[in-house]
Amino acid sequence: MTGKPLLRVGLIGSGFMGRAHAFAYGIAQKVFDLPFRVELTVLADATAEAATRAAQELGFARGTGDWRALVTDPDVDVVHVTAPNALHREMALAALAAGKAVHCEKPLAPTAAEAREMAQAAARAGAVTQVGFNYLCNPMLRLAREIIESGEIGEIRSYRGIHAEDYMADAATPFSFRNDPVGGGVMADLGSHALATAEFLMGPITRLLGDAVTAIAERPDGRGGMRPVQTDDIARAHLRFACGASGSLEASWIATGRKMQHDFEIHGSKGALLFTQERLNELHLYLTDDPAGRQGFRRIEAGPAHPPYGRFCVAPGHQLGFNDLKAIEIAGFLEALAGRAPEPFGFAAGARIQALVEAVLQSAREGRWVETA
Repeated sequence: MTGKPLLRVGLIGSGFMGRAHAFAYGIAQKVFDLPFRVELTVLADATAEAATRAAQELGFARGTGDWRALVTDPDVDVVHVTAPNALHREMALAALAAGKAVHCEKPLAPTAAEAREMAQAAARAGAVTQVGFNYLCNPMLRLAREIIESGEIGEIRSYRGIHAEDYMADAATPFSFRNDPVGGGVMADLGSHALATAEFLMGPITRLLGDAVTAIAERPDGRGGMRPVQTDDIARAHLRFACGASGSLEASWIATGRKMQHDFEIHGSKGALLFTQERLNELHLYLTDDPAGRQGFRRIEAGPAHPPYGRFCVAPGHQLGFNDLKAIEIAGFLEALAGRAPEPFGFAAGARIQALVEAVLQSAREGRWVETA
């Protein structure tokens, strides 16, 4: 351990995702043989008081109320951006200009043009980058892709995906950055995950037909009044893939009762796959070669045979969680930083997803198919 180089981490934001990043470093250091010794160096938040408090809680050496000071700090090697979506571009570009590696939460930027700008800046800088799509790090998703690529379920014919939650289902929930026309809406917030999963499993989406609905027309503005909402609460798309399959996708943050429904269903000529994030340690497989009277979906439980599950637990069926997936993501990012692996999901990949998000919304506005190849 002592012979490894030191990696000094700066984190912008200490909300839900900021805490997930901090927890992930703690887990990853214990679970993986990381290529670095990790030091949680600086945490930036909206105020110096909030930053100092969060730094103490999460194990950072110090806090600051100035994110610009963090990104230019010579004692910081890698910057994690977990601030609201509209701030991603400015913060990430500043960190890249300062010579840092950057991990940015999704969506990468409010617009596809800004996301492309960030990807181009990263390429010019030669920086290692990561966008936070940690659901793709689930061993069960990797197994699903292996099954598809092996031909075990035959020619893939159709795909159905959904990401649905209910944290915006209450009309009394105040207007927030999620409702801001710049970078807001459910397709950007949750649909980006669904799109990333679809392409991870199925390959490129070549064209789509979108639909977007604003179901709650106004929300409290926090000052005793109401503010109109222009962003989507539900968004859907019909999809065509380069592999020849067709599909559909839905994103909703007003799906009453759903806390974490990130599901897919894939049908091939020889079988099918089912998955739900609500039971993220299971993949269900159907094979037409099973004998009559024995056909049905079989449950495959995550275990040591599905790397890197075995690094967390030697016993199958004991389950990984959300923060474990984030730790797997962090470990992959650090492997890329050390030059031992390619970027798992860098800024170029994040820009691709934002382009798909905008294609869905463009199609919804114009009522036509949009090419995305």
